[in-house]
Amino acid sequence: MIRFLEISNQTLFYYYLASNLAYLAMLIIALKTSAAHQRQLQSVSLTWIKQSPLAPPITILAPAHNEEKSICVAVRNLLDLDYPELEVIVINDGSTDKTLEVVRREFGLRLVRAVYIPQVASAPVRGLYRSDSDTRLIVVDKEPGGSKADAVNAGLNAATSPYVCIVDTDSVLERDALLRIMVPLLNDPKRVVCVGGIVRVLNGAEIEGGRIRRVRLPRKSIEVIQVVEYLRAFLIGREAWARGNMLMIISGAFGVFRTDLVRAIGGYRSCSIGEDFDLVARLHRHLLEKDEDYYIQFVPDPVCWTEVPSDLRSLGRQRARWQKGLLDVLWTNKDMLFRPRYGRIGASLLVVVRTYGTRDRARRDSNHCAGGVGWRAESGTHGRIPALWICLRDCNLDWLRTARRTDLQTLQRLARCGPARDLLLS
Repeated sequence: MIRFLEISNQTLFYYYLASNLAYLAMLIIALKTSAAHQRQLQSVSLTWIKQSPLAPPITILAPAHNEEKSICVAVRNLLDLDYPELEVIVINDGSTDKTLEVVRREFGLRLVRAVYIPQVASAPVRGLYRSDSDTRLIVVDKEPGGSKADAVNAGLNAATSPYVCIVDTDSVLERDALLRIMVPLLNDPKRVVCVGGIVRVLNGAEIEGGRIRRVRLPRKSIEVIQVVEYLRAFLIGREAWARGNMLMIISGAFGVFRTDLVRAIGGYRSCSIGEDFDLVARLHRHLLEKDEDYYIQFVPDPVCWTEVPSDLRSLGRQRARWQKGLLDVLWTNKDMLFRPRYGRIGASLLVVVRTYGTRDRARRDSNHCAGGVGWRAESGTHGRIPALWICLRDCNLDWLRTARRTDLQTLQRLARCGPARDLLLS
């Protein structure tokens, strides 16, 4: 018995020694990374990005389920974000309350006959709505899918921008959050494929009109502990992992992804429990198998505020779900562990157990494309389509601004789909 206790003590001692040395190393790396990021910001003008017509468009995907009391404030805050080219897609995930009716009345929604291409799997979509008061707002009404992942997939099918930002409707973004999180993507658009921002605790803060008026610590000790935990996880853990391009998770509350890559891997897995962790792991796998030179980055200053559990029971349910999601992702990607093909990612998957707590461009055909974009219109093709038929050939129109102001969604994918009449939503 004494021998067993001695072995246990030694094991625990070396375990905690290794853990603290690892955290110390990550702290040093995070400090250096944060200092380098601050120096980089001095050479970047956020005002220029805000006013530039060359800023790449972003589509914000905001799933909503039974959010009738707060949905209007949340949508208005998203529309008020500082960014020049913005599209907001709210996904009504089979709400049983008056979420859709409240948004329709507040923003003057009208049902549109639009092209909807189900490139990634999701529950059936009932209809698409566009706001008359602000044409940047689109609402996707769908059958309940049972998960946030399924709702995001439906919004991903309707997105028209080269980048998507996935947020929660109960979270609060700072007004310049999109400008700040896009800095790495603008600096290196070829390598940076997705960027995560920091998530901070909203509990205790003073809110006015859906905006943070004053940041204060919460009163409950269980919430204060989570404040420290979030700061440690984001400012030390994720910043250090991103430095080595081994970041395995971008928070589902705030992250920007390249739209074409998320579609290429099939979007979110609707059955996944930790959908944010699962998506990043599959992105790593996809890019490594294609031998792509890529970078998944974390930016410490664009802030998203979210509420955390305020009682032990809610906290326990949240952490149990996180651990189940962790095990699900590890089991699904077990073949990546210690495989030379996956490099450092295969090793970092094991470390995540503790810390979790391709570029193909459109070819330009001279017969159908002028300056990279082109189409031809025909009426009554073989009598199958009585209206206008748009034929696109090998053209990526993600950047086509005018397409975002019409009822036709995601024109760039029409060439790979079936008859247009099968894609129209009545």
